[in-house]
Amino acid sequence: MGRAPFNVLVLPFFRAGDSIAYCAFERSDMHIWQFIAGGGEADESPLLAAKREAHEEAGLPEHLHYFELQTKTHVPSFCFSAEAQAAWGNTFAIPVHCFAVETPSREIILSDEHTAFRWGSYEEIYDMLHYDVDRTALWELSCILRTQ
Repeated sequence: MGRAPFNVLVLPFFRAGDSIAYCAFERSDMHIWQFIAGGGEADESPLLAAKREAHEEAGLPEHLHYFELQTKTHVPSFCFSAEAQAAWGNTFAIPVHCFAVETPSREIILSDEHTAFRWGSYEEIYDMLHYDVDRTALWELSCILRTQ
């Protein structure tokens, strides 16, 4: 099965009354904080890839309600393996699809891809995040949740 030419970003959140907590993850390879991230497999849609990645990296059930955010970005194809680049041909920028998922609890089953996770408020998590796309997606999700 080959690597699909897209990535996903998944933002877990938990509501307790009027309080909302977001969960960020520290990558074991780069020691930066971000949300769940990964690539699609050849036969997956972005939504299925988001559910699989969230299950693999955080133990989140795939039956939860995931919804796509409007936040979009692209990653240069040179960030991926030579094998993936060859399979993609003249694809130079890989889209990143952002999703949010409400969790039923704060229980996380951490994979080896991460050394830690942290639940926190919008401000706490925003300040920890390394990538602009993570911060933009968090801002969008926060706006959505405030209007519900």
